[in-house]
Amino acid sequence: MFKRNIQSSDYFLIIANLVPVIGVLAWGWSPTEVFIVYCLETIIIGLLTLVKMIIVNIARRQENRSAAGVRGAIPIIGLLLFFIFHYGMFVAVQMGIFFNVSGIASKSNIGFLSFIYKWPSLLSHDSFIMLMAFFFCYVLQMLVDFILNQKYRSASLLGIMFAPYVRVFVQQFTVIFGSIFLSFGAGKIFIIIFAFIKIVFEVLLDFNKLYNWESFTKGFQSD
Repeated sequence: MFKRNIQSSDYFLIIANLVPVIGVLAWGWSPTEVFIVYCLETIIIGLLTLVKMIIVNIARRQENRSAAGVRGAIPIIGLLLFFIFHYGMFVAVQMGIFFNVSGIASKSNIGFLSFIYKWPSLLSHDSFIMLMAFFFCYVLQMLVDFILNQKYRSASLLGIMFAPYVRVFVQQFTVIFGSIFLSFGAGKIFIIIFAFIKIVFEVLLDFNKLYNWESFTKGFQSD
């Protein structure tokens, strides 16, 4: 149902997911740092989701300027705040589980609040490169698939808001599961498995179809 053809921008995402595997197996990268980057990747997805929601709202207001007026800004502000709070709690919980199960919290003396300003100290130069690679690939994918192809014109705000949860749920479930492997020193093995799962869910499944939950959106608007 959600299978799609691979686009040109997807190859960048495939490469970005294979780089950590090569780095861990051939270049001596730390599996722990790679998993931390995967956790931070969740935040990148959330930030770009906010950008997409704002783009769709701007497009809607331009198309219906006479009807939207000032009132058009109220629903989007509410949705943005709801997404920030709900998605933020979702990310905070999974990160807390990951850091505690993997032992990073006790080894690095890091809690939930201290992670906000201590996370750069957990990453090496190579890990920052990997994090920027993910950021670049997701931005490129958004520019090509969402903006240049004008999918924002038919996308619904609610569809965009809920779309990341499917991908992130699978991703973070495997990250938390991988933290168990880290605690037993088998991070390299799980990096390979995890990268394969990410490529399947991010490249082969069409999450853009989730942007058009027309029946759900109409039901929400009719309340």
